[in-house]
Amino acid sequence: MTLEWIANICGGTLSGSESDQKIEVTGVHTDSREIKSGWLFIPLKAERDGHDFIAAAAKNGAVAALSERELDGSLPYIRVADTKAAMHRLAAAYRRSLAVKVVGITGSVGKTSTKEMIASVLAEQYQVLKTEGNYNNEIGLPLTIFRLKKEHEVAVLEMGISDFGEMHRLAGMAYPDLCVITNIGLSHLEHLGSRDGILKAKTESFSHIKENGAAILNGDDDKLCALTEADGKPVIFYGIGNDKGDGREVYADQIDAESLKQTCAVIHIGEEQFPVCIPAAGAHNVYHALAAACVGTKLGLSAAQIRRGIEHVQSIDGRNRLIEQGKITIIDACYNASPNSMNASIDVLTKARGRKIAVLGDMGELGPDSKKLHALVGEYIAGAPIDALFCTGTLASEIVAAAKAAGSSADLIYENSRETLIEKLRQYKQEGDTILVKASHFMEFHKIVDALSE
Repeated sequence: MTLEWIANICGGTLSGSESDQKIEVTGVHTDSREIKSGWLFIPLKAERDGHDFIAAAAKNGAVAALSERELDGSLPYIRVADTKAAMHRLAAAYRRSLAVKVVGITGSVGKTSTKEMIASVLAEQYQVLKTEGNYNNEIGLPLTIFRLKKEHEVAVLEMGISDFGEMHRLAGMAYPDLCVITNIGLSHLEHLGSRDGILKAKTESFSHIKENGAAILNGDDDKLCALTEADGKPVIFYGIGNDKGDGREVYADQIDAESLKQTCAVIHIGEEQFPVCIPAAGAHNVYHALAAACVGTKLGLSAAQIRRGIEHVQSIDGRNRLIEQGKITIIDACYNASPNSMNASIDVLTKARGRKIAVLGDMGELGPDSKKLHALVGEYIAGAPIDALFCTGTLASEIVAAAKAAGSSADLIYENSRETLIEKLRQYKQEGDTILVKASHFMEFHKIVDALSE
């Protein structure tokens, strides 16, 4: 990418010498501390204005910057009206310049786990780049695209949204060959209003699927299974069991989810079938494996490759990761939470031996029905065979109150702060316990996991 090409793509004006036009950029970042020699720095306006760090980026090796301001000329720069919009145009153009296949993943629950499963399967045959951490938004996604190099054959890109229009921008950059939607749940209701609103927002991606591409959808989701096409592209369904009508290319049966160590099933792909054991607890993991099987099949992998990729997937922090701490087992599910994922994690906890303790906190972005949705989790817990429920958070009090009202036989403890909750847990826990820790990311429940792991 030369500065001349970048300026044309961004609709900007390059300030510098004639020779500067031919300077080639070898990387892009928005954080001056991450800049390396030969990179382009894109300053964004957030809590701090990135323009204030252009000099620092130059010191770290930046060969140029985008800028909404006039600069002093010490560094070649491209003047644009909006650096974020220019970054989006640049990422979209760069992605389209590459022959790489792209799998875009969205959905209310399970995006990251599905992304990891798909990447693990595709790595059996291809050089794969995948979204790392929380780089799934309007800043993280383009930065992930800029990490694509010549050796990459497939990119597995997670796309997370919370409002209308965001998916248009994300999928417009990703330009996916295959678009996977895991489900339409109850996340991000604050802006999207209802499950129908969530469906509308997620399916904005369909207009950006490449020609000859396809949408891969969870056929057990009542909203997704009603879709017959994806903006003119075909849809491929996956699900559990094959008793709900035709149309599923991939399905699973004979599910054994009784272990905290693994979940086993038989996966059917057309006329082929094979047994597989996923190294994660909970029947919901079968859906992640089925999505990966669909993608693997579309991209030419054999059943043996798909099975190996599923069985070799690595666990990730905060998503039902098991931690053996002495004679106590911790289920680290603290990265994020929604009503659906809360209940799924409770189901995992019930498979444990010994005492079963749930440590739960607030779920964010649920809109005006937040209290009701927290209460529904409490009612679900009341029907589950667990021994204790510890909660903290403004809305988590609704979980405890509902569990009590529904006649839960568990010990119910609510604390006003995370610190006092940790102290109560330390006093309560004993050898043989299994402790589930789950809340939305802003609750910082990883600190509870850390404290229990000491």
